[in-house]
Amino acid sequence: MNRTALWLSAALAMLPFAPHAASAEPRHAISMQGEPSLPADFTHFTYANPEAPKGGEITYCVVGTFDNLNPFILKSLRTTARGVIDTIFGNLVFEPLMERNMDEAFSLYGLLAQSVEMDEERKWIEFHLNPDARWSDGEPVTPEDVLFTYEVFTQKGRPPYSDRMKRVERLEKTGPHSVRFTFNEHADREFPLIIAITPIVPKHFFNIDNFDRGTLKPVTGSGPYVIEEVTPGQRIVFQKNPDYWGKNIPTKRGFNNFDKITIEYFLNATAQFEAFKKGICSAYAGPLYTGMGPLQVEREFNFAAAQDGRVLIKAYDLGIPPVVTGFLFNTRLYKFADPTVRQALGQLYDFEWANKNMFGGNLARTMSFWQGSELSALGHPASDREKALLAPYPGRVPQDVMDGSWRPPQNDGSGQDRAALKSALDLLKSVGFKIENGVMLDADGQAFTFEILTASQDEERLAALYQRTLAKLGIAVTIRALDGDQIQSRKQRFDFEMLIGSSGFNNSLSPGIEQIGRWGSQAASREGSFNLAGVADPAVDAAIEAMLNAREKEDFVAAVRVLDRLLISGNYMIPMQHNPQQLIAYWNRFEHPDKDPLFGFQLATWWMKPN
Repeated sequence: MNRTALWLSAALAMLPFAPHAASAEPRHAISMQGEPSLPADFTHFTYANPEAPKGGEITYCVVGTFDNLNPFILKSLRTTARGVIDTIFGNLVFEPLMERNMDEAFSLYGLLAQSVEMDEERKWIEFHLNPDARWSDGEPVTPEDVLFTYEVFTQKGRPPYSDRMKRVERLEKTGPHSVRFTFNEHADREFPLIIAITPIVPKHFFNIDNFDRGTLKPVTGSGPYVIEEVTPGQRIVFQKNPDYWGKNIPTKRGFNNFDKITIEYFLNATAQFEAFKKGICSAYAGPLYTGMGPLQVEREFNFAAAQDGRVLIKAYDLGIPPVVTGFLFNTRLYKFADPTVRQALGQLYDFEWANKNMFGGNLARTMSFWQGSELSALGHPASDREKALLAPYPGRVPQDVMDGSWRPPQNDGSGQDRAALKSALDLLKSVGFKIENGVMLDADGQAFTFEILTASQDEERLAALYQRTLAKLGIAVTIRALDGDQIQSRKQRFDFEMLIGSSGFNNSLSPGIEQIGRWGSQAASREGSFNLAGVADPAVDAAIEAMLNAREKEDFVAAVRVLDRLLISGNYMIPMQHNPQQLIAYWNRFEHPDKDPLFGFQLATWWMKPN
């Protein structure tokens, strides 16, 4: 048993309740910046319809496979069944202590915990569990479950769950329904909120010894659904728990309206879309369900159901920065270790041609990791706060990125812009590259080649466009198409040269601890992390630390802008394009609330029209 496990066991042995520092006032909600927008007597989230009809069923279709129902372990990290915990379909089985309001930047309201206390310095947080909270088998949710969750995550969980206790000095039961976290010097101001949104697992159901082995046996949680049927790799069916404890609490009113939720798996995006057209799938928002492209709507929604109104399309105006997708370098490799080489290759993506010929001119160029918000470096000259953060790292950020005027090179849209080719060639020559007999040679005289991994036909088309441009400079690129399972395995092992990927989950107006996993040095070599690019830069680490410890909004904005400037300057990926709107198609037997939240569609609030 490791040191943390021994300590947790000792904490349990110290019951009843250990003394603690002076208390704060219990509150119904907490927020990362400022105060939560909803009062203590709120009845429901503004984007949910508390009068939504209950009943019926919905089927979601995804690309990929699954071989595990435990989402908290490293094994099968990226092939765990969707829906068990899920940012898109909802946390159907496991729940956290508090629920996020998707119409605020980062505010949390009571779920398993009906109230919370936290000191001004955020050195501790105490949760008071709802006495009515129950697991799906009827057993009560207890402080012992919370303590067990952190013990099993620390011993057998995957990152980031396995790292939570590194920032906790003491975890203790403080009452029949209360548990307190006291933090050490490694914690930051966001960490109490991260604890609040960490899912809790039942002590009486899981065995700590085999927790990390994976399972296809239906797991027990506190959420609104139970797992009814499992066909490994093909289908998982969730049945609503009629005795769900939380159906009437404010954070759940208007949610979880379907009696049954089925998630069907398909090998590729083409099969997924064909299933939607046939009515097998109830809704469609692309392979990852983050939204489909406007050109797909224009070109592929000419089937009968879309023409006669049985299939509808809704556009959401997002209030958050776009997901940054693009060609992502594995900078762990020697060939991509030099930022100048990456900068040169970045100049060879012809967005103007792609937007005109592949996307009908409907997309916008992605330029910043927090584009369209006050957190973006674009259009904002570096403040004195930012300059102070960057002072220990001179030369990291070019002047045009510092003054906010930087923009990616603009091509003429011809697909063979000579000025762009010359600019990229000049950069490559500056670090020793040269062309001989039509072949680009690196500084060591070796042919400069690489492979791009793709996971869909759309990605293949984008890779082929890039391949054609690179060939004009003698750079030979191969394209390897993989299915979902293969590419997830390669990502987990960092076994790739370049792939078309994203910077992580949806960026938000309140970036936080997840940035460590995406860009932090410690995550660069940790198997299964989301730092696919292999970023290991002390300047980036310092910016993230400053962001997490900011007390004032001005300091927070400054730190995020510095992070944005560093990521732009590092050329870790070649951002492509994004749709300014989020589009989702669905069959007209379903309805959704009128209110559109900041974070786009919330499928857990939809319902089926009554017959």
